[in-house]
Amino acid sequence: MITRRHHVVLLAASLVLTGCGGGAVASSGHPSGASTPGTTSPAIPVPEPSGTTAESAPSGLPGLGPRTLAAIPADARQAVVVTGRGRNSPLSTLVLYERTATGWRADATWPAHNALHGWSDHHMAGDLRSPIGVYGLTDAGGLRADPGTRLPYHHSWGFTSPGTGFEGESLAGSFDYVVAINYNRKPGTSPLDWTRPLGAKRGGGVWIHVDHGGPTHGCVSIAEQHMKELLRALDPGRHPVVVMGDADALAR
Repeated sequence: MITRRHHVVLLAASLVLTGCGGGAVASSGHPSGASTPGTTSPAIPVPEPSGTTAESAPSGLPGLGPRTLAAIPADARQAVVVTGRGRNSPLSTLVLYERTATGWRADATWPAHNALHGWSDHHMAGDLRSPIGVYGLTDAGGLRADPGTRLPYHHSWGFTSPGTGFEGESLAGSFDYVVAINYNRKPGTSPLDWTRPLGAKRGGGVWIHVDHGGPTHGCVSIAEQHMKELLRALDPGRHPVVVMGDADALAR
């Protein structure tokens, strides 16, 4: 017999089985956008990045063509550029850039994973592709406590990530730290918020999160230490964005 207590446990479990690029489609290890109990921590100041020289700060962003560059807001002073190895590849490279008085400076370069089937200009729930485009980075959260980010941070059990990935790897800890990518979501809310302005069929819950050693459902993932470094570096006052897609798409 299913008691009221068992029903609550089953409901809680179901809330963590949809998400990361999957919209309303259930997919192992990716939480839904439904709100969950938690706390939002205050912003924690961290030092401003140091200056640079003209030689280390190109006026443009390497690998980005005129169409992609035009999509970056004029007030963006931080850009996380995720370049996929190929249209159908789950392997990519993430580079954090800071905009200085003399141009863009690369601060860090890290290996990354993206979705199992690569990239899409028209991401749909369940297509196992990451959305191509330029999106804001305004909100963060995780199963673990705030590591020192200036972004609003939602600390909640809702970021539990059970199950296994496409290559049989454990997904445990994948959502210890996440940054929400503002694709089909309401900025200024928890990464767990389920608001989908484009509708559930267009997917959602696309994040930068901790790498689990294999392809994602639609997110971008990097090593845990790199996630903590990224969280500490991102500054809402510098209007950070993510620029993501395969190399050919970004060169347009």
